[in-house]
Amino acid sequence: MLYKNSVSWLLEEKVKPSEILESFKKRKEAFEPTIRAFVTDLYDQAYETAKALDKQTPKGKLFGIPIAIKDNINVDGFPTTCSSKMLQNYISVYDATVIKKLKQEGAIIVGKTNMDEFAMGSSTEYSAFFQTKNPWNIEYVPGGSSGGSASSVGANMVPLSLGSDTGGSIRQPASFCGVIGLKPTYGRVSRYGLVAFASSLDQIGPFGRYTKDVALLLEVISGYDPKDSTSANVEVPSFSKNLKPRTELCVGIPKEFMAYKIDKEVEEYF
Repeated sequence: MLYKNSVSWLLEEKVKPSEILESFKKRKEAFEPTIRAFVTDLYDQAYETAKALDKQTPKGKLFGIPIAIKDNINVDGFPTTCSSKMLQNYISVYDATVIKKLKQEGAIIVGKTNMDEFAMGSSTEYSAFFQTKNPWNIEYVPGGSSGGSASSVGANMVPLSLGSDTGGSIRQPASFCGVIGLKPTYGRVSRYGLVAFASSLDQIGPFGRYTKDVALLLEVISGYDPKDSTSANVEVPSFSKNLKPRTELCVGIPKEFMAYKIDKEVEEYF
């Protein structure tokens, strides 16, 4: 299961939520002491939720799927520290809109992930608690500020996670950790419950290991929210069902960006 863990496969195979959670927990126990992606571990509570879901008829787009949440997104009853000691004792008193949507679709929140303090950084070296490591090489950084969310997916400790992106804080760590990350169009996803950095730029977005998984998670968290004055009141497409296989790929290389001599054949093409 650990090496074939696309969300669609887990849902299609109808594996019990507690079984899914247990397999990822074993992975987390093996790698988290080195990578340190999580600020707050919620596996005990997650296991109780999973056992309850075991008794239910599967329903929801993410039924029984573990997900990690960047620690600047409020989850009711648990810490939201923004990886700052100023907030280390703050307990959220409400769910962010994206968290409500995840719960409605049956997702299981397993932890809050490390980040650059108040999202001001691009390496996750500037957490007030500890540095997060790159899952492919612990001598490297995972990027940031959503480094914990990216590395937790990159290390296969969770199949999905949420981060936030103001100026690259999802896209950059996704590239560093070899996973898929997406900053949605502004207004597509509610910011209600996200600790603001720059409100005119902030967006919550998904991380995953598979394109379809990321599309599915984006479906779940998207939509109009009257609690966010910048939320776009537009229809949410079925992103996951609208995916089409690409038969041809065209790659552009701006030669002005290249610091080294471009191959003669490529040069002639331009």
